[in-house]
Amino acid sequence: MNVTITTKTFDGQGGRDEFQRKSIAQKAIKLLKSDIDISPMVIDGSWGTGKTEFCHKLINLMKQDNTHNIIYIDAFKADHVDEPLMTVLAEIIKILPEGPRRKAFINRVLPAVRYTLKTVAKAGVSHLLRQDFADLTNDFDEVIQKAADDSIDKTAELILKDHVEAEKSLQTLQTALTAIASQHPIIIFIDELDRCRPNFAVDMLEIIKHTFDVEGVSFVLVTNTQQLRASINHCYGQAVDAQRYLDKFIKFRFELSPHSQRHMTDPVLAANDYFYQLIGEKGCLSSSLLSNALLRKLLIKVIRHQGLSLREIETLALHIEVVQELSNSHRFIPDEYIGYSLLRLVGVMLVCFRPDILREIRKGVVDADLLGDFLGVTKLPYLEEGGREIPEVCEFIMASLSADFNENNINYATSEDQQKKWNSYMRHVSFMEEIPYRGRAVAQFIETANIMAFE
Repeated sequence: MNVTITTKTFDGQGGRDEFQRKSIAQKAIKLLKSDIDISPMVIDGSWGTGKTEFCHKLINLMKQDNTHNIIYIDAFKADHVDEPLMTVLAEIIKILPEGPRRKAFINRVLPAVRYTLKTVAKAGVSHLLRQDFADLTNDFDEVIQKAADDSIDKTAELILKDHVEAEKSLQTLQTALTAIASQHPIIIFIDELDRCRPNFAVDMLEIIKHTFDVEGVSFVLVTNTQQLRASINHCYGQAVDAQRYLDKFIKFRFELSPHSQRHMTDPVLAANDYFYQLIGEKGCLSSSLLSNALLRKLLIKVIRHQGLSLREIETLALHIEVVQELSNSHRFIPDEYIGYSLLRLVGVMLVCFRPDILREIRKGVVDADLLGDFLGVTKLPYLEEGGREIPEVCEFIMASLSADFNENNINYATSEDQQKKWNSYMRHVSFMEEIPYRGRAVAQFIETANIMAFE
């Protein structure tokens, strides 16, 4: 299932390279254009590392030289068809100009397609073909449908027994592919394989290995190999060494780090910068709030403590945009009192990453340990006059909630003297006018949850 490649680029109009990955793409392209046999190459990365966006940018960068036929396949969108061979062949056919050359190729590959069909029942074949080839040219549709009709009267046993003919068909297919790739090499990027059903993912690997091992045809798998190993074990059992099995199919792999190279000393800054970029583009928070140092410190603290991925940063930015849009004033997260703004932002974070905590809060259970664990605070520091620097922003947030804690709150109880000191600190940094009275701080979380629940 091919999809339209986005116009995302590393630079130029509309381009961005906030994670400094252009040099990585250039190195990958250099290898793909070389005579070194590295296919299949795997661009590996865990969930949320921006693999798909990187893939699109790499493809757009490579297209500038116009040296290769480049195909992009979203495997997850093709998963329902359950025929990896057809999925790949359908996209290869699309790069051929309409006319005799395309029709000749189709006629040559039909025998191989016929031998890979998993059913020969008329209804099953027709449904499968309609699903996989609905967007191809009329010529191909007409020929493949005729081939399906011709195969109706054959039994599955006869097809499976005819190994000699199947081998001839495979050789014919590979010869036809070689002829196409001799003019312009073909590079096929297969994305989202880790999201597919295990059987489809493993079938795709085996089809690439046994059918498309053709000179001039290269594959790049954009995936999470950890999930691929799980798919292999699902298909063949836990006793199978999934890594050794995977090594049979992959020749070269490099991992896409979730962090920016320019921020290797503190990779959290890359995710923080990405948040500000996204929020700036959406325009959903005021410039005065975005320029507040306490907001930046809160984000860095939560990103580091929770280990938020780039995709989770996108999720957070989207939810902030949504909560602002759904609130009647369109300014649910204001900027006049930074303390209440940050409480509501934490509320959005809980919606995204710890809805279980919010569910308990809405039931009246405000657990200090759970919130402290989310924010990276174990207890409120004891404040001494002139003896300590101003508390951290997450400590301010926990102090503002101290009156509301009714579970595991022993480390957050404050004496009258300490409460006065906290009030002084909060006024000093313009965090709040005072520590809120009971219910006022936690109400920010509840209001956030209610808005996001469309209540």
